[in-house]
Amino acid sequence: MTKLATRTRFGALLLTGALLLIAHPAAAQGDAADRARLDEIARIAAQQFVAARADADQTRPTVAPPPPGTMVDLTLQEATARALERNLELAVERLNPQTFDLNIARIRAAYRPTATSTFGQRSRVQPPTSTLNGGTVVGNEFTTYNAGISQALPWFGGSTTLQFNNQKQVSSNLFANYNPLFNSSFNFTYTQPMLRGFLIDNNRQQLRVTAISRDISEIQLRGTIATTLANVRNTYWELLYALQAVEVARGSLALADKLVEDNRTRVEIGTMAPLDVVQAEAEAATRRQAVAQAEATWRTSELALKRLLVNGTDDPLWRASINPVDRPVFAPEPLDVEAAVRRALENRADLEQARRQIQSNDITMRLMRNQTLPNLDLTASYGAEGLGGTQYRRQGSGVTSIIVGTLPGGYGDALRTLTGRNYPNWNLQLNLSYPIGASAAEANYARARVQLNQSAAQLRALELQVATEVTNAALQVDNGLRRYEAASAARQLAQTRLEAEQSRFDVGLSTNFFVVQAQRDLATAQNSELRALLDYRRALVDFQRVQEAPASRGGGITTINAGGGN
Repeated sequence: MTKLATRTRFGALLLTGALLLIAHPAAAQGDAADRARLDEIARIAAQQFVAARADADQTRPTVAPPPPGTMVDLTLQEATARALERNLELAVERLNPQTFDLNIARIRAAYRPTATSTFGQRSRVQPPTSTLNGGTVVGNEFTTYNAGISQALPWFGGSTTLQFNNQKQVSSNLFANYNPLFNSSFNFTYTQPMLRGFLIDNNRQQLRVTAISRDISEIQLRGTIATTLANVRNTYWELLYALQAVEVARGSLALADKLVEDNRTRVEIGTMAPLDVVQAEAEAATRRQAVAQAEATWRTSELALKRLLVNGTDDPLWRASINPVDRPVFAPEPLDVEAAVRRALENRADLEQARRQIQSNDITMRLMRNQTLPNLDLTASYGAEGLGGTQYRRQGSGVTSIIVGTLPGGYGDALRTLTGRNYPNWNLQLNLSYPIGASAAEANYARARVQLNQSAAQLRALELQVATEVTNAALQVDNGLRRYEAASAARQLAQTRLEAEQSRFDVGLSTNFFVVQAQRDLATAQNSELRALLDYRRALVDFQRVQEAPASRGGGITTINAGGGN
């Protein structure tokens, strides 16, 4: 890490020196003052942001971020573990199953019992419309206190209702037998669909489909994890390539600088023309540009890796510099394409998601087929009534009867006759309804059958696509292996050629041009070898990833909705 930091500072000093030689002194002073002022503003704003963020969010760990430029050693295993813990895309994806859990709870709430109650007071005064009215002006006071409970059953589509009603009536009617009068009744009703809604209905279909959707979200989370880890590994290797490309560029610059110094010495002793020094200096300037470009690529690759590893700009790693300590090892791995294809066909996330979607379509198809049946409901009910209150004893009959006494009574009498089922009632009926002619449900079902066949064809096409992707990934691994072997041999030959050309140049048998050309060829060969090795590692990562998840979410299986749309 110290060696890398020293070389970084050395390259930065070289680049800064070149810029200072080109820029005008006055302009340089003005730019430096502006930069200092802007840096101070940015520093104050960053401090205020950190302070406000700490006050607003007390749940985050209060870890002081490292100062800018701190080097953090990071292995590939540590990078993947950190991504699993802090990657924001994974954090978002982990919330999806929870939303489906809440949706399942919402649908199941339809099967919870619902209690009802009523309490009311009503008064009614009747005008004397006949001699049987019970008086000149008859007043009635009604007090109602009812309670009930109803529930939709989670099996066979049935529903139950239990109602308990009570009423007290106080009347001035001369012909009333009870005053006050207490009426109590209960009624239990059970409704059972016999055809439509018996095996499946909207609630049960939504409950099963939502449960499958939750499984799909879990599968998507697993695929996102596999894709994210593959991206972390590939980005890690890209950062390593960028760092080593900087090393190669700086080594090439060091060779060019050495050639410049040697040529100047030869010019001083008169064995070389000054034009050869200019040519070497031009080559050194070109290689300084290559160093600057390689360092810019390094910073870009480092930023790409940080985006996968941090959970925000307040993460300590965001302000640090990453030093990837693992190095790619060339170890040819045997490829079993047939086993890899079989594994992908059985376990790949998009295929599992497609199969679950087809299961969801099958459930929706069952509902839509059920909706084409006649609506036949069986309703059964049983109840009883109770009567109580203060009863008048009368002498005579009809309108000429007179009250000769009373029998005390109250609400307890009504409950006693109710529980004794002195006045029972029951009802049993079948209700049938069926549309005449073609119905919308039949048209939706016919359309859904076509879509179900379409989804089966889409699944077969997806399986073929998966097999193709796995085979292509295996070919990329094999091509990467051959490419690295060729690049390694080319780098060794370029190294040998440079050494030979430098020896010839030292004894005057070669020219400055051929030495520079050999140095360029060696730098190119070194970069090619490194690129080939890292591409081989990337191909291995992609070969493992393609067996678990696709590179991106593409087209899936047609979703059949109960309304008939896609």
